[in-house]
This record gives sequence, structure tokens and C-alpha cells, in this order.
Amino acid sequence: MLDARSLRGLAHPLRMRMLAALRQDGPATASQLAERLGESSGSTSYHLRQLAAHGFVEDAPEHGKGRERWWRASHEGTGFDESMLYDGDPETRGAADVFLHEIATIHAQEMDTWLGNAHAWPTEWRRGSDISDFTLRLTPEQSLELVHKLHDLVNGYRDLPAVEGMETVRVHTHAFPRRSGA
Repeated sequence: MLDARSLRGLAHPLRMRMLAALRQDGPATASQLAERLGESSGSTSYHLRQLAAHGFVEDAPEHGKGRERWWRASHEGTGFDESMLYDGDPETRGAADVFLHEIATIHAQEMDTWLGNAHAWPTEWRRGSDISDFTLRLTPEQSLELVHKLHDLVNGYRDLPAVEGMETVRVHTHAFPRRSGA
């Protein structure tokens, strides 16, 4: 769970992309991340050290040989308390805003990548994908209940035994109010 200090350490677009890459693709070196993300290895090395200082990444010595330093994500996910958007410290509010906007950007990029590559996936995977939106009329309490039920449902699929044909699947959920006519 993010606190104000760790949020400020994470709320940087490159750091968030690097952490996502380590979580999704596994351990890597600064040079590998630089190549994958189109950055310099000096930049990725610096930002990996910053992520490590805030507890987001750690050494993965079982992958290293010689002078190569391998890194892995320290946790599978990050929790965010939306109250940080209203924190008394403007630096924390700014970091919360950067964090949420970067999450939205990452989601949009992942969706764009899927749409650009869906043709290369077998029919079963194209049929097993979904791009939907729903408009409901709910109270804040009902919306929170729906979000919790969605999270419970998705988390029920988290630790399935490995079987042939299994791939990593990204599930995005977004629930937010919208005023009529807006």
C-alpha cells in the first residue's frame, strides 16, 4: 500500500513503466529495460535505484552473472488510497495525480497494443478478449459494492494451476461517476 513517501518515489512515468515491465515480464537488467522502453541505460539504472530505495524493486541475484545486476519487482501489485488526492501536502497531491494519470496512460497503451496485434492471435484469444463499457445508475455505496465484487471475481482467477495454452491476461476496470450531458 502506497504511503505519501513511497507514492512520491513511484510517481514518475518511467519508474512506473519499469515497475510494470518487471512485474509483467520478470527480472531484467537496467540495459534490458532501457532497450525495451527506449531509454538510456543510465536513466533506467538511476530510476531502478530510486525504486529500490522506496522498496518497489530488489536485486534478483539468481539471474546475475559477473557484473550484471538483475532486478525484480518486490511486490505483485500496488495499493493506492485515494485520500492522497486531497492530502494537505501539495507535493503528495501532485504525485497522486501523476500516478493516476500514468495508470490511465498505461491502460490506454496496453489496449492500443492489443488492438494493433489482435490479428496475430488465434481466434480463441480474440473471442476471449473484451472491450465493453456499461452505463449504470448507482449510489456511491452501490458503486463501491460493484467495484469490490469485480475485484473479488478477478482475484478468484489469480492462482489457477498452470495449463497448456495459458497466457498472461490484463484486466482493466474503471468505475467513475459522470454527470448527464458531460
